[in-house]
Amino acid sequence: MLLPWEYGVRNLARRPVRTGLTLLALATVVMLVFVVVGFIRGLEQSLSVSGDDDVVLVYSVNSEENIENSSIAARSPALLSASLGGTWKRFGVDHVSPELYLGTRVSTSDQENGLGLVRGVTYRAPLVRRNVKIIDGAWPEQNEVIVGRLASAKLGSHSDALAIGQTIQFEGETWTVSGHFAADGAAYESEIWCDLSAFQTVTKRQDLSLVAMLLAPGASAAEIELFCKERTDLELRALRESDYYASLQQHYRPVRLLAWFVVALVSGAGVFAGLNMMYGAVAGRIRELATLQALGFRRRAILLSLVQEGVLLAAAASLLSGVIALTMLNGLAVRFTMGAFTLRIDSVAILVGCGVGLLLGVLGALPPALKALRESVAISLKAV
Repeated sequence: MLLPWEYGVRNLARRPVRTGLTLLALATVVMLVFVVVGFIRGLEQSLSVSGDDDVVLVYSVNSEENIENSSIAARSPALLSASLGGTWKRFGVDHVSPELYLGTRVSTSDQENGLGLVRGVTYRAPLVRRNVKIIDGAWPEQNEVIVGRLASAKLGSHSDALAIGQTIQFEGETWTVSGHFAADGAAYESEIWCDLSAFQTVTKRQDLSLVAMLLAPGASAAEIELFCKERTDLELRALRESDYYASLQQHYRPVRLLAWFVVALVSGAGVFAGLNMMYGAVAGRIRELATLQALGFRRRAILLSLVQEGVLLAAAASLLSGVIALTMLNGLAVRFTMGAFTLRIDSVAILVGCGVGLLLGVLGALPPALKALRESVAISLKAV
C-alpha cells in the first residue's frame, strides 16, 4: 500500500524554512546549469548561422585560417572577377565584396580603448552577406560607421554610446555612427563596418584581408579553389564561408567540452548539497518513518514518498529557474574572443536544465532515505 500523495506535499509545508532553503539551493544549481548550457548553445548558434554555403572567402594562404592576419593585393577582387565567371551578377554588378578586417582599440563616450572588430567594406558587402539587414539609420558615408547590434557588448560599453549620431574613435580618427544592422545572430553582429577606402586611408594600408564572393546558382566553389591553386604567385586560398566557420567550431571545441565539464561539476555539487539537506531532513524524522512501518506501510512505499518530496522540490526549483532564465538570461549578450553572441535558452537548454534538476531531486533523496529505512523499527522508535 502506497502513502497518500498529500502526505509528501504536506510534509514539505511542515518545515517551511528547511524547504525554502533546499528550494533556493536547488534553484541556484539549476540556474548555473542554464547559464552554462545557454552559453554553449549561443556559441554554437552564432557560428552555425554565420556561414553561407554560397559564399566563398578568398584570403591569404599564409594566414593560417585567420582572416584577421590575412593580407592580399588590392587588385585581387578585379582579377578574380575578370578570371572567373561563377559569381552572381545582377544589373551588371558582380557580387564580390573586398574587405579589410582588423581588430583594433575603439573608444566610445563611456568606454576607453575597448577591443573592437572593424571591417572596411563597400556597398557590395550586403549583396554578398545576405543575412545582414539595416534595422535603423543609413549606410555609412565617409568617416561614418554602421554598427552591429552586439558591437556594444563586444566593446564593453552601453548601447547608448553607439546610438545614431554618437561618435567613436579608432585608428586615430573620429567616426560618426550612421546606423545599426542585424545578421540573424551571425558573428558580424559584433562588428563595426565602415567605408573601405576611408579605413585603408587611416590604417595606411592598401591591401585587403579577404574577398567574399557570392556564387551564382549552379556554380561550384571548386573553380575558385582551382584558380587560387594555379596562380601560386598570388598566394591565395579559397574556402566556403560555411567551412570556415565550421573550422572555428572545431577550434572552440575544447571550450565547449570545458563548459559541459562545468555542467557536470555544478550538477555534482548540487547532488552533494541536496544530500546534505535531505540527510538533515530525514534524520529528524526517524521516529516518524518507523511509526509508518509499524502501521503497516512497506519500506518501498515510504521510500517512494520521500523521493516524491525531493522530486517535488526539484521540479519547483527547475520551474523557478526556467522562468528566470527565459525572462532574464535568454538573449543576454556575452563577450568572446570571436566577438560577441547571446545566451540561448532554447528547448535543449530547458531539457538539460530541468533534467538535471529532477535528477538532483532523485539522487538527493535516495541515499538518506535508504539509510534511515535500514534501521529496525524497534530501534528507530526509540530514536530521539
